[in-house]
Amino acid sequence: MAIAIAFEVSVTASHRPEPAYRHIESVVMSSLLLQNGRVIDPSSGLDALRDVLVADGTVRELLPAGSSMSADDLLDCTGLVVAPGLIDMHVHLREPGQTHKETIATGTRAAAAGGVTTVVAMPNTTPVTDSVEWLRFVQSPERDPAVRVLAMPAATVGSMGVELTDYAALGAAGAVGFTDDGKPVLEDAVMRRALASAARVGLPISQHAEDTRMTVGASMNFGPVAFRLGLRGMPVEAESSIVERDLRLLAEIEREEHLCPHLHVQHVSTARALHAIRAAKARGLHVTCEVSPHHLAYTDEAIAGDPAQGSRRYDTHFKMNPPLRSAEDREACITAVLDGTVDVIATDHAPHAAYEKNVEFERAPNGITGLETALGASLRILHGEHGMSLSRVLALFTSAPAALLRLRELGYDTGRLAAGAAADLVIFNPDTYWTYDVARTASKSNNTPIHGAPMLARVQYTLAAGNICYTGALRGSAAPSRS
Repeated sequence: MAIAIAFEVSVTASHRPEPAYRHIESVVMSSLLLQNGRVIDPSSGLDALRDVLVADGTVRELLPAGSSMSADDLLDCTGLVVAPGLIDMHVHLREPGQTHKETIATGTRAAAAGGVTTVVAMPNTTPVTDSVEWLRFVQSPERDPAVRVLAMPAATVGSMGVELTDYAALGAAGAVGFTDDGKPVLEDAVMRRALASAARVGLPISQHAEDTRMTVGASMNFGPVAFRLGLRGMPVEAESSIVERDLRLLAEIEREEHLCPHLHVQHVSTARALHAIRAAKARGLHVTCEVSPHHLAYTDEAIAGDPAQGSRRYDTHFKMNPPLRSAEDREACITAVLDGTVDVIATDHAPHAAYEKNVEFERAPNGITGLETALGASLRILHGEHGMSLSRVLALFTSAPAALLRLRELGYDTGRLAAGAAADLVIFNPDTYWTYDVARTASKSNNTPIHGAPMLARVQYTLAAGNICYTGALRGSAAPSRS
């Protein structure tokens, strides 16, 4: 077993470059046998004890547990789940231009600590990632990423909502979609052009669904809690009206232009928006959506100070956009995950420096970190509390985002655990309860509401391109087993 000082891996697809990613001080092996693990691969339905042989950055073989296969190194995975590495399709890495909050190096190390082996970077950087030049910067190995970095550059120049970026050139340079995340594409005509143009290059438009004309000066959800606290609130219609508008445009383009655009709705947080998406899917429209773990875990009562949610009054660590919603909206989000309306879970990891959050609630920036806690929080709620199988929860983080983004077609064989696939893997203890300590974060920032919150399932190892890029501590208490 060797310790790498600087080890680079670069995989080239037949039609576009695979972003290189570098592992600094990671454990590098020519071959590794993962023994006696519970292998769960949602893409194939596999859930069985297996040995997994990893070599040269790929999964070489899946073997019966206890096989006599030899390898340079062995890792005993008895009692652990071995699964595809997680894909987080909504991450703010803050580089270029905001490196006091996060860098690609620190953000991807936080990802590795959470079992995430592929991140999709959002474009609201400084300058905005809206050109081939800046897309290549984000995906460059010089940024020192610990895991694979993909990117969705801006849908409009400067994310100003007026002029479309060059979708064909950006797609050829490695974009996996387009978004003005942090801002909506507000004008109907611009959004229609964006959807049609993205359809022509076979990539999705990811929409931050917020009618900002309804949310000026607002800092939390509109409702009784905001009224009690004297804060201006964001109405649910600010989200749902944009979703409903975009679905109407989607139908019009299909009918009138004979195209099939893919609309992806980011961080859905309201029952009304989910109802519209559910109905549109039933009509056959190509719409997908994500929810974030914090909208499954918390409600707007946290802003008023709620011991049950671990919050203090006006706690800016619970401030994000879209905001924490009512208990009814939270339940609607959970129901939509359970019934399959929600396609993926994505963190919207949004780091901020401590001094930026340590201000009055209305002045604080929106956003929280989440890469290290997404799996543990989601499994606690969906698996531990609502009985969703491990395989179904893992699908929301692996095979589903891989399929949604067409990653295999684009040359990135990740999100599955099968012979020939990339050896991007997470190994975790499914029966361990633990609490998250933000003091140990790999991120540059610590703006999370999840400090001290209970987690289920602790990541023990993360492998990126076959190399161990994270090793966690084995501790915690046993949880009741659930299949």
